Amino acid sequence: IVYMLACTPKGDNQQLALPRVHSPTVKEGYEATLQEREEQHRNYIISLKKQIAQLKAELQGRTKQLKNMQNQQPDSLDIQLDHSKPEKAQANLLAFLRSQVDRAEVHSGVKLSTEYAAVPFESFTLQKVYQLETGLTRHPEEKPVRKDKRDELIEVIELAVGSLNKPDGVSKAKPRVYTASDFVEGIYRTEKNKGTLYELTFKGDAKHQFKKIVLFRPFGPVMKVKNENVNMADTLINVIVPLAKRASKFRQFMQNFREMGIQQDGRIHLTVVYFGKEQMNEVKSILENTSRSANFKNFTFIQLNEEFSRGKGLDVGARFWKGNNVVLFFCDVDIYFTAEFLNSCRLNTQPGKKVFYPVLFSQYNPSIIYGHHDSIPSLEQQLIIKKETGFWRDFGFGMTCQYRSDFINIGGFDLDIKGWGGEDVHLYRKYLHSNLMVIRTPVRGLFHLWHEKQCLDELTPEQYKMCMQSKAMNEASHGQLGMLVFKEEIETHLHRQ
Repeated sequence: IVYMLACTPKGDNQQLALPRVHSPTVKEGYEATLQEREEQHRNYIISLKKQIAQLKAELQGRTKQLKNMQNQQPDSLDIQLDHSKPEKAQANLLAFLRSQVDRAEVHSGVKLSTEYAAVPFESFTLQKVYQLETGLTRHPEEKPVRKDKRDELIEVIELAVGSLNKPDGVSKAKPRVYTASDFVEGIYRTEKNKGTLYELTFKGDAKHQFKKIVLFRPFGPVMKVKNENVNMADTLINVIVPLAKRASKFRQFMQNFREMGIQQDGRIHLTVVYFGKEQMNEVKSILENTSRSANFKNFTFIQLNEEFSRGKGLDVGARFWKGNNVVLFFCDVDIYFTAEFLNSCRLNTQPGKKVFYPVLFSQYNPSIIYGHHDSIPSLEQQLIIKKETGFWRDFGFGMTCQYRSDFINIGGFDLDIKGWGGEDVHLYRKYLHSNLMVIRTPVRGLFHLWHEKQCLDELTPEQYKMCMQSKAMNEASHGQLGMLVFKEEIETHLHRQ
């Protein structure tokens, strides 16, 4: 009783919640308080009942709207399968799968917020699969392929071959029989909540003709999306190389260009944008010698008396072209490409629809890789895709193929960016923000040759940081760098032994 008298809390109006014992209205005060509390609870219950009634009415209205929409649009994604009628259930399932195909990035690109939002493709042949997400312990190429992935890709190739061999009912000529040996290469990727897209390329009827089949698995049976003939016989590639000094590297580049571009491919143009005058005559001499010896006239030399800017050089080279719409391959002087890559460049670009951002294989420092050998192998022998010899340069966006019309329409490079780095990512983001489809996949025929990287003091802090990160990545694999770090401990252990 003493506790209650001393510790009873006060009410909202600084009045005692419970009357004191000596108050003249003890009984009446309790009754008034209880009556007030009961009235508050009653009002609260009435309010809750009103809210529940409003929610029920709104739910009924929404349910009615949904039923009306389902009656008007039977192809909607909100399909309920009626198992009592198998034909209707199958039709509804087919409608759902087709709606998944329409939602996916199959026919056209979609706008993406950042460069990380683009889902990269992975490429494969009959023997190997080339993957990006390999980690430190796995090879950048899988051979043999994991069983579940192998079974999936075999099913896709077989379905594509079967589709190619299916009679079209129009031509009376004896149709050609396609086999798996006609398969050139394929790319695939899985999009969240949509399905897996496959693009397969087969040899065509003539040398520069191909058959391309697009398949899509919308988290259900694989469906044929497109079957088309692709003729690349007249598709010219304009290789644009910005350059300053580095004449010895250019000589090496031209040897590769002559063999792969001129002799094996033949549908190629070279544009060299040269900055400054130092070593310019030597570079022009290399170009002219190649022109005479290989009977090659399809080249353009542009000289700019200003500080080197990769973005400016590529932009000038692209806009200098006055012919028909052409595929532009933005390339560096320390790049090695094969004739097969040039075909991939053509097949994965389409004006107004597709741009190609290949992930190239970057070499490690040969003196570290082959340091235990008597001599470093020739360049051709170094072009091997293994964990010990290099890595997929998935952070680089500089080597790219696109039609000139798409490059002009997107606005080209940001010419305010000077020196090394940044201009390629800026252009890449422009394409991601557009309606064009960005094809990003590792390719087996594009290599970045190792060279010692110099990070200049004139670079901005952000560019300098990017340059140093790239320099560190270029030297050797994780395990090989570890061997260099622990070299003294290894030698000490060897001495003890």
